[in-house]
Formats: sequence, C-alpha cells, structure tokens
Amino acid sequence: MDINDALSSFSALSQKTRLEVFRLLINAGPEGMSAGDIGEALNVRQNTMSANLSVLLQAGLVRNEREGRSIRYFANLEGIRDLLTYLMADCCGGHPELCAQVIEAITCRK
Repeated sequence: MDINDALSSFSALSQKTRLEVFRLLINAGPEGMSAGDIGEALNVRQNTMSANLSVLLQAGLVRNEREGRSIRYFANLEGIRDLLTYLMADCCGGHPELCAQVIEAITCRK
C-alpha cells in the first residue's frame, strides 16, 4: 500500500454511512451481508447504499460476490490488513514492543 491507497481508504471512511457499513461488515464476519440487509440495518435507501458500497469497493475495504440476483458484501480483510500495516510500518521508532498495546487492542478475542 502506498500513500495514495491509504488516502483513498481514509477518504472512503470519512463519511458516516460508509464508516457504519464498514463496521457492520467487519462485525458480520465471513458470512457478510446482502446489500439489502445492509441498507435495512442502517435505514439507508437502496440507491444511497449502492453509491456508498461502490466507494468502499473502490478503496479496497470491502469485496462482493454475486448470489443469484443479489450481491453479498464482505469486509476485505486483506485491505484492512494493508491499511493497518501501512499505518504501523514505522511503529514506535523501530521498537515494536512499544506498539504491543495497539496490537493487543485490535486482536480478535472470543
């Protein structure tokens, strides 16, 4: 990831609905959600949701799969990993142990 990719990701997430969609898809996990279910969960009209999902797709933060007549969306974990790696690449002046709290906070726990 380069600075332009990072800027694209941050730009995509700088709008309330898109950030909510992104967080919803992260929470949905590997099952993802259909576009209609995302719109329903967030009370967003179909055309507005479509535009927001398109921005997130362009930024590489979500991916989609066609399922018959509908489209299912998923958080793109590779895109998320790339963005976090870009942000943390020079963590703590070469002392990664100082970043342990950040890494622990973003680690999934069940």
